[in-house]
Amino acid sequence: MQVERVATSSKKVKPGAKLNGPKATAMLATLPVKGKAAATGYNRNKKFGNGWKDFDKDKCDERQDTLSRDMSKVKFKDRKKCTVASGTLHDSYTGKKINWKVKSGSVDIDHVVSLKNAWISGGQKLSQAQRQALANDPLNLMASSASANRQKGDKNTAEWLPKNKSFRCQYVATQISVKKKYALSVTKAEKNAMAKVLKTCRNQKAAKVTPIKPAGSKPKASPKKDVKKAPSVVKGTVHPGAYCKKADQGKRGKSKAGKYYTCKTDAKGKLRWRV
Repeated sequence: MQVERVATSSKKVKPGAKLNGPKATAMLATLPVKGKAAATGYNRNKKFGNGWKDFDKDKCDERQDTLSRDMSKVKFKDRKKCTVASGTLHDSYTGKKINWKVKSGSVDIDHVVSLKNAWISGGQKLSQAQRQALANDPLNLMASSASANRQKGDKNTAEWLPKNKSFRCQYVATQISVKKKYALSVTKAEKNAMAKVLKTCRNQKAAKVTPIKPAGSKPKASPKKDVKKAPSVVKGTVHPGAYCKKADQGKRGKSKAGKYYTCKTDAKGKLRWRV
C-alpha cells in the first residue's frame, strides 16, 4: 500500500539543503588553496562506507530522506513513510521536471562534492567515521537528473557546472559549505571558477556549518631508544677490593692506577669495589 506524504503534497519543492549562513564569497575566501592530491588508495566503499546510512538518526537512510526532501507528490511504500515509491522532481541541474518512480533510473542522489573529489582535496586526512559522515550528510546530497549526475562524475567547479544557470549559485555555495565543514581544499582554478559564478549573485549565502577537525590516523611515532645513563663516578680514588658505602652502590670509582671499579656485592653480599 502506498501512502501519500502530506508534507510535500503537490507544491513545488526546491531541492537541496538550506543555505542560511554567511555569504558564500566570505566562506570561499577561507578555504585553503592546494593542488589535487594523488587519488592513490581511493575506494568509494572502503573509504566512505558501503551503502547509505541514517545520518540524522530518524530510522530512514539518507537516500530515502533526500528523495522525500527534494521531491513533491511523494508516495511511500511503507506506513512509516520511509521508503519512497514515487515523486516529482523539479531538477535543479537541468531545470526539467521528472516524474520518478522506483527502478525508473531517472533520478540519482548526487554528492554535490563528489567523494573522489573529497578524497583528493583533504579527505585522506579524515577518519573513517568523518568520511562516512560526509558521504551521508544531507548538506552534500541532492536528488538530481541521473544523466546530469553521471555527466558530472567527480569533476570540480572548474571542470563542470550544471546546465541550469539559475542553479549555479546554489550549487557552488553548497560545495563551498561542504568543503568548509569537512576541512577540504580547493584548487586555484576551482576557486576562480567559484568566484566567477558568485559574481552574478554576491548575496548568495552558504550554509551554517561548524568545521570539523580532521581525525585521521597519524603516523606512528618512532619508538624511543632505551638510552641507559652511564653510572656516576665517585670523587677521589678507590682501592680495589675495599669495602664501599651503600650510597655508592652501582657507582664507579677510579683507582690510583687509573682503572675503574664498580661498587657491587661480593659472594657474601658485601659491597666492595670490584671489576
